[in-house]
Amino acid sequence: MDHTTITPLLADKVAFVTGAGRGIGAAAARLFAREGARVLLAARTESELKAVTEEIRAAGGTADHVRCDLADPASVRAAVDRAVELYGRLDVAFNNGATIQHPGPLDQLSEEEFDHVVSVNLKGPWLAMNAEIAAIRATSGTGAIVNNSSVGSLMANPWLPAYGAAKRAVNSLTASAAATYGPEGIRVNAIAPGGTLTKMIDDWEAATPGILEQLVTATPLGRGADPAEIAEAAAWLLSDRASYVTGVVLRVDGGSRA
Repeated sequence: MDHTTITPLLADKVAFVTGAGRGIGAAAARLFAREGARVLLAARTESELKAVTEEIRAAGGTADHVRCDLADPASVRAAVDRAVELYGRLDVAFNNGATIQHPGPLDQLSEEEFDHVVSVNLKGPWLAMNAEIAAIRATSGTGAIVNNSSVGSLMANPWLPAYGAAKRAVNSLTASAAATYGPEGIRVNAIAPGGTLTKMIDDWEAATPGILEQLVTATPLGRGADPAEIAEAAAWLLSDRASYVTGVVLRVDGGSRA
């Protein structure tokens, strides 16, 4: 009988997760806790955060939550600072929080909606990275960050042009941060999920009936992703097992961009 114990992927890490109330963020928070991290969950909806936090604790994990609006710089920094207050340091962060736009051609998008999409999906991760890098530097010294992008950032995106543009900009920000902070031992990567079965895709399907079937048809694995499958990629990139990986945008898309 093999008595070899496998060290959990994120053993003894302190992790910060945005958009953690549901979907990919909630799946990531649950997984990170199961893999040994102490997790601070951040999102806008208190009730959702509380439910996921309680679920993690009931399963024996360590978690807490903080309300955070990615469009508000003070709120973002306060949330990251809270992780350090609670757990003494910050090691890893998953910038997952995002907002979808109303699907349609770019000339039919209001300026207000464009600004909102860019504020949450591009400025939000930029604000979070600034706060996270400062916290990692001040406490752990080295660490890792993963930004949640989208396969929709890797191609023309006629249905979601502002969303695709903001996510493509996140890929660029990820590469720049990897080059900037690599020398001091802070790794920065992104994941690019394909069609994932979350509320965001439900909303898109409601606005554009048939889009989910279209996405699945274009996916060699022939189905949408479970949020937990996306979370697994983020967990690995944040772990020390990915110690020589930085500056990548990892497609987790069932082969849709193969």
